[in-house]
Amino acid sequence: MRFLDRLQPLALLALRVILGTVMIGHGYGKVFHGGLAHHVQLVTSLGLPGWWAYLSAFTEFFGGILLIAGFFTRFVSLATLIDMAVAIWKIHWKNGMFGRGGYELPLTLATIAFALIFLGAGPIAVDAIRSSGGGGARPKKI
Repeated sequence: MRFLDRLQPLALLALRVILGTVMIGHGYGKVFHGGLAHHVQLVTSLGLPGWWAYLSAFTEFFGGILLIAGFFTRFVSLATLIDMAVAIWKIHWKNGMFGRGGYELPLTLATIAFALIFLGAGPIAVDAIRSSGGGGARPKKI
């Protein structure tokens, strides 16, 4: 089963692309088409500062783009984890895990973000290119 280890870069890419795509989908309406004003109202109605709505919307939309590219992956994953934790706490918890509007999806997204914080973007990412000085992956030091 060691051959599966060689597929880990593809697994990390898949996690980033899926998380990024879902986050872009959720953030798009908040950032564009007048959704930001509505999102600010929602966030303040939850007892949170209005400026958190901007952080949330931009984390979801622009952070999703960065995740797909694998750029600042650990930082964006941390921001996504916090965003999903607040969404579970303030919006979805009361609906249960599997109820309508439940926390099943935000928990799944938070778990993917949590994994990416510790695993990083992998070698198929802008982060890998930046850290190696423009070439391929850096050889491991022994």
